[in-house]
Amino acid sequence: MGWNMKHAMVTIFLLSFLLIQCKATAETTVDENSGNNSVPDMTQKTEKVDEIFADWDRKDYPGCAVSVSRDGHQFFSRAYGMADLEHPVPNTPSTIFEAGSVSKQFVAAAVVLLKLEGKLSLDDDIRDYVPEVPDYGETITIRHLLDHTSGLRDWGSVAAISGWGRSARTHNHDHTLDIISRQTRLNFSPGDFYSYSNTGYNLAVLIIEEIIDDSFAEFSIENIFKPLGMNDTHWRDDYRRIVEGRSSAYTAISSDSVRINRPIEHIHGNGGLLTTVGDLNIWNEAMHTGRLAGEEFVEIMHEMPQLNNGRTNNYALGIREGTHQGLHFYSHTGATSGYRAFLRRYPEQHLSVAILCNVTNASPGALGDQVSEVFLSDEAVETDEPEPEGISLSQADLEERAGMFKNPLNGNVTRLEVEDDTLKIDNGTVLTPKSSQKFRVGAADRHFVFNDEGAIQVLVEGYEEGVLKPVEEFNPSNDELTDFEGTFYSEDAETEFTIKAGEDKLTLHRRPGSTFEVEPAYTDAFTGGVGTLRFHRNEAGEVEQFSLGRGRVYDMRFDRSD
Repeated sequence: MGWNMKHAMVTIFLLSFLLIQCKATAETTVDENSGNNSVPDMTQKTEKVDEIFADWDRKDYPGCAVSVSRDGHQFFSRAYGMADLEHPVPNTPSTIFEAGSVSKQFVAAAVVLLKLEGKLSLDDDIRDYVPEVPDYGETITIRHLLDHTSGLRDWGSVAAISGWGRSARTHNHDHTLDIISRQTRLNFSPGDFYSYSNTGYNLAVLIIEEIIDDSFAEFSIENIFKPLGMNDTHWRDDYRRIVEGRSSAYTAISSDSVRINRPIEHIHGNGGLLTTVGDLNIWNEAMHTGRLAGEEFVEIMHEMPQLNNGRTNNYALGIREGTHQGLHFYSHTGATSGYRAFLRRYPEQHLSVAILCNVTNASPGALGDQVSEVFLSDEAVETDEPEPEGISLSQADLEERAGMFKNPLNGNVTRLEVEDDTLKIDNGTVLTPKSSQKFRVGAADRHFVFNDEGAIQVLVEGYEEGVLKPVEEFNPSNDELTDFEGTFYSEDAETEFTIKAGEDKLTLHRRPGSTFEVEPAYTDAFTGGVGTLRFHRNEAGEVEQFSLGRGRVYDMRFDRSD
C-alpha cells in the first residue's frame, strides 16, 4: 500500500473519530463542576438517571431527552433511544419534540402579555371575541378558559364520539370552532368545577388572533421565544412543514415493537409546541426571574383560581401547583400522539427539570418525579405519610356502605365493595373510616360523607365537589332490552347510533364500521366502551332519547330518529 493511501486511511480514521466524539458530546452534557456537586457525586447522579431511562437507552427503540438546571444554569443534559427508527437517528439533548399540554403555558403567557398591554381582561366574556360560541345564558370568561373551569366540552372528545377523533382526521382551527359552535349544553356552570378541556386553549388562540389581527404562532415567536433565546421553539401550526432535527413519535406495542404515531393536525395551543429540553428550561428560568415581562406577569401566571364554592383550585394559567417529597413545585405534563413531556420548577431550590419523549410507554409524571428525586435527594423533606388512621367499624357497618353510586352530572358509576374488612372503591382505592359516616379517600384530602339517605357527599379540602347517589343494579330481561332498540341521532356530534338488543347487553353500531357493547348498570343506564348511556322515556314510558357521558363530555343527547 502506497504512502498516499496510508495517509488517506489515517485521515479518514481521525475524521471518523472526531465525528464520533462530536456525536457523543451532542448526546450527553454533564457539567460536573456546577450545581454544587462534586465530581464523584455528579457521576453517581448520572448513573441513577441512566438507570431511570435504561428501558429506552437502545439503538432500536424510541426514547427521551432530559435536562436539569439549577440557579439558571443547565448543568445536566442527556438523551436516550432513537429520534427516528427508519433512518436511523439517535435522540440528543438538542432533538426537537412536541411538548403536548406543556404548550398551554405559552398560550396563557400570550394572553397575559396582552392583558398587561391593556388589550384584554381575564374577566372578559369570550363571546365578545368569539361570538360563534353558543350563548348558554351564563358568562364564560377568558380566565375560565385558561384554568379549565369553563364547563365547555372538550372538542376532541366530541370528535371521538363521531368516530373522527384527533388521530383519525386532520383538524384545523375552523374544525374546532365548528364543533364548539354546535354544542347545546355545557358540562357544568362556569366556575363550578375544574374539568380539563383543550377547548379552552384553542379558543384562547382564536381570541389572541382576533385582538392582534395576526398569527398567534408568529406573535409567540416575536414576543416570547426570540426575546428569551428559545431559538429551537415554534408551533406545529402546519404538521406537514419540514422541521430540521425533529424526532418522530411512536406508540409502544411492546418492549420490542412500535408503530409511528405523529400528529396529523394543524391545531395548536392546546398542544403542538415544537421545542427542546434546553429551551423549556430557559422558559422555566424566565418564569422564576420575571425576565420576559416582569414580576406582575409571573404573579398573574401563578394565580390559583377559586371555584364558585370557595375552594381554591391548584391549576392556574397552564401551571399546576403541588408538592413532591415535601418540596413545593409548579409543573405540567403533556401527551400528544406518541410524544410525552414533563416540565417542573422547584422555586425554593431554583431547580428545573425538563423531559421530552417520543414513545407512549414513557410516563412523563413518573419519570419526572424520579429525576427530581435524584437531584433533590439532599433537600427532600420527609413526607412518607403514615397510613391515615381511622376508627374501627364492624363488617356489617362497612357492608351497609357498599353498593353502586352514580354521578348525576355525567352518569358515571362508582362501585364500593368490602374486601378484607376494608371498604374500597372497585379501582382498589381504600376508604378509611373517620366516623361511621365519613371516609377518607386514599391518602388525599378527599372524603366521602354518607348522609341518612345513603348518598355520598364528596368533599375536597372541605368543600363539596359533588354528590354521588345510590342506585340499584339493573337486570333487565332480554325482552325488556328491546325497549332500547332503535336509531338515535345527535346534532352536537353529527353522529347516529343504531342500537340492537343482545344477550344481556346492547350493541351500538356507528357508520361505517364501529361496534360497541354496553351492559346494564342502573335503571335505564348502560356502560361500556362508548361511555355511559342514560335512556330517557316519555310519559307513555317509551324510550325517546339517551344521554351519553364519555370522558370530557358529560351529557350529550341523542334523539330517537326512527
